[in-house]
Amino acid sequence: MAATVFYLDPLPDVGGIAVLDGDEGHHAATVRRIRVGERLTLSDGRGGIAETEVVAAQRDRLELAVHTRSEAQRPRPYVTLVQALPKSERSELAVELATEAGIDAIVPWQASRCVARWEGMKAGKGVAKWRATALSAARQSRRVFVPPVSELSNTAAVEKLIDDVVRRGGVAVLLHESAAAPFASLSLAVDDVVLVVGPEGGLDDRELDRFTAAGAVTALLGPTVLRTSTAAAVALGALGALTSRWDSAPPQ
Repeated sequence: MAATVFYLDPLPDVGGIAVLDGDEGHHAATVRRIRVGERLTLSDGRGGIAETEVVAAQRDRLELAVHTRSEAQRPRPYVTLVQALPKSERSELAVELATEAGIDAIVPWQASRCVARWEGMKAGKGVAKWRATALSAARQSRRVFVPPVSELSNTAAVEKLIDDVVRRGGVAVLLHESAAAPFASLSLAVDDVVLVVGPEGGLDDRELDRFTAAGAVTALLGPTVLRTSTAAAVALGALGALTSRWDSAPPQ
């Protein structure tokens, strides 16, 4: 059975004692009722892994002896999701599904046709919710890489991200129902991929023009029109099958 992963940054060296407290300690000691003698996998959320054994347990706190340390290799290509803000009831779902499917980084994007508007203090609260959702989904799916969620981006910032990735030899993909080329036809033997998912109302023509001028390509993701909250997870499934991203197993 794949190990349950708890997060601690930084991780102690082999022979050291790791202290798991705060939210992680509460989840491990109080919710999961983990006790002395049980073994846990810790991660720093950036690929570092520590195999540990509980040596002391208190309410909301565990002390663990570190037996081994290792580093996981990131899957290739590195995939960044530019996610237009979904409606409020589906906002966290988009992040949850993408994280469980293996996304490497998430960029919330205020597209012109977004129904949701993150303005003023709402932007900070929205980003905080997405980061908490990404952490929770990473734990649920037993990931040793927690995808970072950037600050809210506008169209100009997304355009620059696309330009930078394409200049480095990567691929930027606009998921669009009117695209002529199927997703499977893309050349994905690269180090970086950017997936751009538009809002419920679709990409604005000006956004489409700006992004393609920066080097992005459009791709068709099957015969159905997907919700903005599910499109990224489906695309990641296709990437997993078309590349080596899904060749490795979860931590045991």
